[in-house]
Amino acid sequence: MESTFRQGIIYSLTAYLLWGILPIYWKTLGVVQAFEILSNRFIWSCVFVWILIIASGRVKSFLAETQDIFTNPKQALAMLAAAITISFNWGLFIWAVNDGRIVETSMGYYINPLVSIVFGVFFLKERLDNWQMAAVICAVIGVGTMVWNLGQLPWVSVSLAVSFALYGLIKKCLSVTTMTSIMLETLLITPLALAYEYYLSLHGTSAYQTAETSTLIMLACAGVVTATPLLFFTAGAKLLPLKIIGFLQYIAPTISLLIGVFMYGENFTSVHMVAFGWIWFGLFLFTIAQIKRR
Repeated sequence: MESTFRQGIIYSLTAYLLWGILPIYWKTLGVVQAFEILSNRFIWSCVFVWILIIASGRVKSFLAETQDIFTNPKQALAMLAAAITISFNWGLFIWAVNDGRIVETSMGYYINPLVSIVFGVFFLKERLDNWQMAAVICAVIGVGTMVWNLGQLPWVSVSLAVSFALYGLIKKCLSVTTMTSIMLETLLITPLALAYEYYLSLHGTSAYQTAETSTLIMLACAGVVTATPLLFFTAGAKLLPLKIIGFLQYIAPTISLLIGVFMYGENFTSVHMVAFGWIWFGLFLFTIAQIKRR
């Protein structure tokens, strides 16, 4: 049990660290339109994961799992829902980053753990102790500070938060290994992505017709940078309660927030400072709760 918990923490931390620095990658690809970047994420992720399946000798198990999933209507619908949900999340994130809204995306992933915790309590019957509840309240105050001062619904932030929390919940309920899950999610969307690339090529606007070689290499590597943290996240989600997954997700938006402010010069006001302090105080309380419990 102890080794399983530790392994889940390592997997999840790795995923969130990689996701935290991901805006730099998409920002570098800003010369390519967001929807084409999204299409390439699916195409090359599908290729990359398939190579991993072959290299690890899991083709037979992948085919067996695939058969099991698609002969079970509930599992098949859950897999399709996961693919659609992550498509929306990825697409919105890429667009927001390249539109100069990295701070807004970080806000979304600050809100996301709260939504994950709510999903865990209501759908998976997970429980919070007093320390954890206090941590949640601190996080709510921090996020509420940011939302209140916007003066309007932060639709980018809310959409990212809800979609990724829903994705995490679906993944928690799917009875499938990490590799098979990611392969099927990308495989389900890849035909649409290829059709879009073909459409762009007919109009002479595909990046493969207009972009530099370095850009094309980065597009091809989108599979690696996309699938790798997703593999770690899926593995971690299988080993940890959703409430712990929720709080660990604060790592990624913190890194993204720093990148947005210090690398790309986005605004960081006193409101952000106060919210940031409340959120990290909540994390401190949550850490104490874990130490006391264990």
